[in-house]
Amino acid sequence: MTLPLHGSERVIQQVNAQSKSSTHYPHQREAIGTVREMYDGSLSTATAVSTFRNIHRLFPSATIPKSNKPFPLKAAAKPLSSFVFTDRGRQVSLDQYLELNQIAGLLILKDRQIYLERYRFGNTEKTRWMSMSIAKSITSTLIGAALKQGKIKSLQDPVVKYVPELKTSAYANVSIRDVLTMSSGVRWNETYTDLRSDRRRLLEAQIAQKPGAALAVLQQLPRQAEPGTLFNYNTGETQVAAQVLRNAVGMPLSQYLGERIWSRFGMEAEASWWLDSPNGVEIGGSGMSATLRDYGRFGLFMLAGGLADNEMILPTAWTYEATTPKALKNGELIPYAYLWWPVVTRDGLRDGAYSAIGIHGQYLYINPKQNMVIVVWGAQTRPVGGAQINDQAFFSAVSLAQFN
Repeated sequence: MTLPLHGSERVIQQVNAQSKSSTHYPHQREAIGTVREMYDGSLSTATAVSTFRNIHRLFPSATIPKSNKPFPLKAAAKPLSSFVFTDRGRQVSLDQYLELNQIAGLLILKDRQIYLERYRFGNTEKTRWMSMSIAKSITSTLIGAALKQGKIKSLQDPVVKYVPELKTSAYANVSIRDVLTMSSGVRWNETYTDLRSDRRRLLEAQIAQKPGAALAVLQQLPRQAEPGTLFNYNTGETQVAAQVLRNAVGMPLSQYLGERIWSRFGMEAEASWWLDSPNGVEIGGSGMSATLRDYGRFGLFMLAGGLADNEMILPTAWTYEATTPKALKNGELIPYAYLWWPVVTRDGLRDGAYSAIGIHGQYLYINPKQNMVIVVWGAQTRPVGGAQINDQAFFSAVSLAQFN
């Protein structure tokens, strides 16, 4: 029995359930909610869990094949079994952190070894979990790969060089760098629960699954400021980035990810990525779904500076440039990089730490100095504001812990 759906959502779920029926997936028969209910924050915890591990059923999705040579992850000789840290003056145990923040999966890698791997709510190593805005950081990384190959000439290139449909829009004089730093100056309201927001308009375009519908939303946006002068978190920017990338590399983003990173670094399982329409462009700001360990491997790829299968996939020093705080044209520093969140605490800046962060509690935390990656799957029912414990406090404490 499935939950009631409305309009195109019903059709989309049926189409995807049929297309995946030939592939065994341990959660494929679970009842799931709708994408509108996700953004409204109206799912129960149980339905949120089943939905978050089945997002490929919400929209047509592209498959990213697994690698023929998985990158090995071995267990540490002395794994982390318990942990206590301080958040805003109170002591918090590992189990309390998992429970209070409704964490469905947790992976801690240090020196390429598994120090902690925990699954909850019926998840296993075969479960694929949604990334939400972690996909933004993956899109950014693919732009780095396209730069390395010369398919994108420069981040200073105007986006309309690659997406001419935007020439008469507010994106006419916006550079790729402006988009990556979310400083295009295009007006945008990101409020997830506001049905009138631009974010919900983009979601409705995705639900419509009509070719060009998402791009049409971006074409209609007004200008708020000059490019490069105002930071405003804007998921629309990431769909511009996806369109730029799709046209620059001449192939779907999922295929490019599979060829340049997924297969070369050794991801052990298939992943999936939402499309804006059947056979359309991937959703640059969300909709990727992968296993816990493969998210961890992506973090290791970043720690390796973009080295995979003895080839540098990313430009020299890209992983530093893309993840450190950026400045606007007036010199103002913003707490953002190229679709990555630098950790701007004293410890974070010291270690060069950064995160990819998605709503409902998704995290990919990377600490270069400590050679550490932490992956968190959240099952929070509200898009934002559902965490009772500061995740960054947990990451900081783990990064300072003595493991041996």
